[in-house]
Formats: sequence, C-alpha cells, structure tokens
Amino acid sequence: MTSSPIDQKSAILTTDFLTTGRRVIRREADALTMLADALGDSFGQAVDLLMAASGRVIVSGMGKSGHIARKIAATFASTGTPAHFVHPAEASHGDLGMVAKGDVLIVLSNSGETSELADLIAHSRRFGIPMIGVAARDGSTLLRQSDVAILLPDAPEACETGIVPTTSTTMTLALGDALAIALMEHRAFTPDHFRMFHPGGKLGARLLRVRDLMHDDPPLVSEATPMSEVLLTITQRGFGVVGVTGADGLLTGIITDGDLRRHMDGLLALSAGQVMTRAPRTISPDALAGEALAAMNDRKITCLLVTGPDPMRAIGVVHIHDCLRAGVA
Repeated sequence: MTSSPIDQKSAILTTDFLTTGRRVIRREADALTMLADALGDSFGQAVDLLMAASGRVIVSGMGKSGHIARKIAATFASTGTPAHFVHPAEASHGDLGMVAKGDVLIVLSNSGETSELADLIAHSRRFGIPMIGVAARDGSTLLRQSDVAILLPDAPEACETGIVPTTSTTMTLALGDALAIALMEHRAFTPDHFRMFHPGGKLGARLLRVRDLMHDDPPLVSEATPMSEVLLTITQRGFGVVGVTGADGLLTGIITDGDLRRHMDGLLALSAGQVMTRAPRTISPDALAGEALAAMNDRKITCLLVTGPDPMRAIGVVHIHDCLRAGVA
C-alpha cells in the first residue's frame, strides 16, 4: 500500500524540522563549549567582586538580555546571594535609586552598545559602584566602562540569518549560572540553606527534615503499663501507636493497631511489654522527610518514632499525614 502525497509531504517536513532542531541545539552546545574554553581571569575577578559586595547584586539588560538578567538575578537570590533585576529604561525614570554603594552591577548587552543602558552605566561610574559587563563585542562601550569585562566568544546565532538572539542568550544564561554556582560553592551553600529560600512547592517539601514535621512529645508508656492505660493513651494522643520504654527510659518497643488485634483475647489482662513489637523502626530528626515517607510506605505503617541523639531515646513522632500535608511525595 503506497502512502498518499499528503503523508509523503508530512514525512519530508518532519525530517526537515528534526534537522533544524538538531542543528540549533548542536550549534548552541558548541557555543557553550567555546564559552567554557574562553573563560579566563575576568571570570575569577567577577567572582571576587561579587564576594566582596556588602550590598546586593543588581542585574540589568534590555530586551532578550533583560529576560536573561531576570533569571540570573533569581538564581543568585535563591542560592544565597541577595540580588534583583533592574530594568534599564525604568532606571532612567527613578529606579536608579535602587542601585547604591555596596552593590555590584552585572550589565548584559550582546552588542555592548545598548542605548538604554547609558544612564545606568553613568550612575555606576559617578558613584563608584563596581560593574561587571558582559558583551560579545570587544571594545564596546559597555566593556570599556566596566570594572570587569567578560567577552563572550564569537559564536554564530542558531538561526541561519544570524539576527535572532539565541546562541548569545544561551551563553549569557550559562555564564550567569556559572557565577552563581561559583559563589554558592565558595560559601558552602547547603541543601538546608537552599530550603530556606524555597519553603514552598515541591522543591521545598523535598528538602524538609523530619525535625520540621515531627511532634515533639511522642506517646510513650513503660513496659509495666497495663493495657487499659495504653488504650487510653493511644486514643487520647491520636497517632494510633504508642512507644514502649524500659526502666532507663530508652525505647524497647512499639504498640500498633496490628499488635492490638493479635492480642485481642485477654488484652486487658496484659501489660505493654507483653503486647509490644520489639526493635521498632525509627528515624533520625535530621533525615529528609521524604525518607520518612518512603519508610512508612515500605513498611505499610502510618507513624515513625523519632530518636536522637541517642538512637534508642524517643524525642518525637512523625505521622504519614504530616508528610502528605507538607507536600512530601
């Protein structure tokens, strides 16, 4: 069965689209390799300048460079470096007041001659505000005026006409990421720090620790406690479990709903020590909440006792509902 002319044309177009897509991605990937190879002393000088800032990092750019500047500022801010974006045109109408001594400017412009940047550059020179310029044209006004000039390599744009900012913006974005990560690693920025700046959403939930969700007063009874009292404790506390401790106060077991069912006959005549399951599964308060959820799912249980620093001393309890309410999944 032969294909129709429409199907043949569609197949040809699909092949053409794939060819274009692969060419664009490979061209931008090649440009990133060029950028990595081209990084020199100016990159280190830029990091030193950013490290020394007592104020904020102000990132600015016009047009497509402005969009990249917004993302770079957001990356700095979320990795421990106070930063924000200032629109160069708005800066000329009052927002220059947002740029002050102690700040460091990062100004982006592919040509290095963007007219809207003039007032921002002049302001930085007048008040001695250090400026890092990023451009693709050597000898451009921006690079000549900058305290640290980072020249992007001469890589072709991804489009065949060479007029659409594509490769140049990809390189600038990667450069911003490189600066942010260099600062982050130098400051030993940890996942806990990252969570402080990302308290909401999936990312923040994944970085929560058990100590952030646990209840500090775990339900506990001694081994000698009559089961009539144990049942009252389980009902009053509402976790569906109770930890059992020895004479030294250390955890020796746990009583769950399953334990109650297994000892139904003559239950009230027994003590907690006779009903409990020994060596209960526990978790550290420093463990990720995701680990606690995985452990509960794996064991088909709804609660974990939290122990620490002594591995057998219960200091809290975490319920599966605590994890789900926090968005841990």
